[in-house]
Amino acid sequence: MVGMLILFPSSEGKSAAAVGEPVCLGDLSFPCLTGAREAVVDELVRVSALEEAPEILKVGASLGGEVERNTRLWSEPAMAAAQVYSGVLFEAFGYGSLSAAGRARADESVLVISAAWGAVRLVDAIPAYRLSMGTKLGEMGDTAKFWKGELADALDEFAGDQLILDGRSAAYAKVWSPHPSRHLLVRVERVQADGARKVVSHMAKHYRGLLGRYVVEQGLTGLEQAEELVQALSGAFEVELVAPTSKKAGTLTLLVRD
Repeated sequence: MVGMLILFPSSEGKSAAAVGEPVCLGDLSFPCLTGAREAVVDELVRVSALEEAPEILKVGASLGGEVERNTRLWSEPAMAAAQVYSGVLFEAFGYGSLSAAGRARADESVLVISAAWGAVRLVDAIPAYRLSMGTKLGEMGDTAKFWKGELADALDEFAGDQLILDGRSAAYAKVWSPHPSRHLLVRVERVQADGARKVVSHMAKHYRGLLGRYVVEQGLTGLEQAEELVQALSGAFEVELVAPTSKKAGTLTLLVRD
């Protein structure tokens, strides 16, 4: 397999389906993860019914309804992950307003790493849930450590020789490390008026979403080399490349100027 795979982290913000059938694990991408998904969701359902669930899941009182919804994950209506994930990155990506060709490329190329489902594609139907990567989930323990042991074989095979454009945040990047020679980490830096640079943290999600949107909308997912991608992006973004090597992932830095 050649071309490009775009990695996103799941968002904290999610939209719940109003109607529809519940999740069918057998219909999700990567059926080899079915057992792991069942184990995580079963434990999430159990933990979410506990009095101390908000503390375990690290959420405030205002999100009590989302914690309670977790207890019904096996019966909650599901819809495409592209509609469920609604945080800053996915707002900027704007799946719903992509062209038909852009949506088709996104469906093929975007992979979302999830604390509940491991990895899903945008067309996979899932319910809204509340669980962050790295949460210590009851008897299961750290979700990042759990998924790190489950994802490698499935994602290594799926990625093949594709260029990996990695827009994940640190917590989600821990669970799978693509081969460094094909791995391109997306970094965002703000260039201040005096030329000084500062790493962008929260709003980096916004710019990673914009980058992903541009890549699928402009038909760049067929590119196989980091240098080709940088050249294709140069008309829309100010970017710098540290090329990947056989031992170390590369870095694509988006520069945002004040």
